Amino acid sequence: MDADRGAGTVTSTEVTDVLVVGAGPTGLVLACDLARRGIAVRIVDRSPAPPRTSRAKGPNPRSLEILDDLGVAEAVLAAGSAPLPMLKYRDRAPVAQADPWAGSAPSPDAVYDRAWLVAQWRLEEILRARLAGYGVRVELGREVVGLTQPPDTPAEAGARAEAGAEDGPDADAEASRVVVTFAEDRRGEGAALRARCVVGCDGAHSSVRKLLGIGFEGTTQEDQVMVCGDVELAEDALDRGLWHQWFDEDGAVMLCPIPGTRTGWWFQAGPERDGRGRPLAPTADGFRRLLAHHTGLPGQALTRAELLSTYRVNVRMADRFRAGRVFLAGDAAHVHAIAGGLGMNTGIQDAFNLGWKLGEVLAGRADPELLDTYEEERLPVAARTLDLTSERLRATLEAIRRPGGGLDSAITADTTGLGVGYRWSSLAADRTHLDASTHPDAGSHPDAHTRPDRTHPTGVPHPNAVTHPNAVTHPTGVPLTTGAPLTADEGPQAGDRAPDAPCTDAATGAGTRLHRVLAGPRTTVLGFGSGSAAVLDEVAATYGGTGVRTCRVYAADEDRAGEQSQEQSQEQGEEQSADRREGRTGAEAGPPGCAVIDAEGHAAAAYGTGASARAEASAGGTASGARTGTIVVVRPDHHVGLRVPADDARSVREYLRRLHGTGHSAARPPERSSERSPDRFPDMVDAVRKG
Repeated sequence: MDADRGAGTVTSTEVTDVLVVGAGPTGLVLACDLARRGIAVRIVDRSPAPPRTSRAKGPNPRSLEILDDLGVAEAVLAAGSAPLPMLKYRDRAPVAQADPWAGSAPSPDAVYDRAWLVAQWRLEEILRARLAGYGVRVELGREVVGLTQPPDTPAEAGARAEAGAEDGPDADAEASRVVVTFAEDRRGEGAALRARCVVGCDGAHSSVRKLLGIGFEGTTQEDQVMVCGDVELAEDALDRGLWHQWFDEDGAVMLCPIPGTRTGWWFQAGPERDGRGRPLAPTADGFRRLLAHHTGLPGQALTRAELLSTYRVNVRMADRFRAGRVFLAGDAAHVHAIAGGLGMNTGIQDAFNLGWKLGEVLAGRADPELLDTYEEERLPVAARTLDLTSERLRATLEAIRRPGGGLDSAITADTTGLGVGYRWSSLAADRTHLDASTHPDAGSHPDAHTRPDRTHPTGVPHPNAVTHPNAVTHPTGVPLTTGAPLTADEGPQAGDRAPDAPCTDAATGAGTRLHRVLAGPRTTVLGFGSGSAAVLDEVAATYGGTGVRTCRVYAADEDRAGEQSQEQSQEQGEEQSADRREGRTGAEAGPPGCAVIDAEGHAAAAYGTGASARAEASAGGTASGARTGTIVVVRPDHHVGLRVPADDARSVREYLRRLHGTGHSAARPPERSSERSPDRFPDMVDAVRKG
């Protein structure tokens, strides 16, 4: 097995940068992202062994992009299969077939056009192997039973300093850590660990959330019940190239083949009920009766049933996603209706949003306030996802009442995840955000946020909403903010997912993609047009090797002479190719800059830089002294942070300073023990409830 319990019992003197609680897809993605950044991370799970349940059916296109960034997408694709056409039955007879992905195809800006079927245990196995490559293994059988984080405000830190604590600053730093206690192990010994941050990725029944005392309000639909399990069917019982769905007036059975198995299937069904209409607990014999009743197959065709469970529709969300140094992600923060398959995917995307922010703050490059943007960005997304999955469930329940209706009703363009962005975020910058004095409503710009109450779909009030002069209303009712309006020709807005595009490596001539350039734990500054060279040079000189890379995007007919020597370009290209081959996607990877050729114009089209290119051409290019172009700053999680004309070096400088400090002079290595000043987290809660 590729996971083990780790090296013995942890004592209270042991410390780590981040403790991840829960080793499902959310926790594993977060741990992988932190480990490749050089952050000391521990990951624990209460289960004594890795689960073998299939559960979620696989990553959607946006999650596949994240897995690609982590270097595991190829393994995930090989372990699974494309989504299958759905064959729908009524009264045991086939009545319709549907392929909800039939009209989709990869596009230049999105190479992954559909979700992928893969057993959750297999996805977790791949992620554990990736994590082990960084020297980190899941510590199994570790149940968190206590969390304590002391008050830690600047005033209190100053008071300790004035009092001249005998133990010195290291003791203050140690005292400011979260103390995590574990249940007694099999030898009867207790254990504890000190962590600078803790992230609860431990599911809907999260111990971390409960220990924090964070509410998890919402609804459970007791009348919407489904029994589930992994089953084996006799060979040739059903065509494994189809997802079979029987929907009758008195119930339903759904059977989807599990990729990578010869006779394994996902089994989902309406439950058997007793004489009073109450659902019965799932059993292997009950599954056989349901199979025979709805499908006409003999019950003995189901040869094995395991991991049986009862699913009830839950729609819940945490009051908040952070308490001091402790964060919630995935099902610990929000649970959704099963329709659309967004539960696991939303958790993976939580982790990808949080990982780079923790990395920058813990490395000492960014201010702790950057961590506030995790909840600012992901809480509205979670609320919207609750709305979306609930709406898709309603549509599906309505569809299956009619012959020919099926689970294809749950799948829409919204369920791909590619449209999720953060235009309302304080990190979604344009020049008006960066310079409030130029804003038409400067007096009420972000520094003058108001905080009216808001309510997410579960009815939980959230008092931390913000308004902004450019505010719009999110479908959930949450006020969101956008930057200045952009025309279609101007490309993605700040906060949007950064588009992909096929291009050519300028050094090697090999084909590549922009998302390959963006891969790894760095912010990327893309430069389009000749005017971008000066800004890219400044960024490389300031941040080279400390979390920021540059990439010059050349048009097919653009003169590359003078901006970068062929020798430099060749050297950088060879180093980047070696990094990719050897899996160096972390802080050790280099170099900080590269160049690509937009041979077919897809990058210019995706990023809306065509107008700049036309302006440069009409002005005679660099020969006439024109210095035109566009700078696009792409965050480590592949979202556009800033998009400005190439002559606006100031905005680029200010934006990067917020994410990564002032460059080489501010860079500090990740701290392993007690070198962190305790006043770096001024918003520490006074205490954390136990139990």
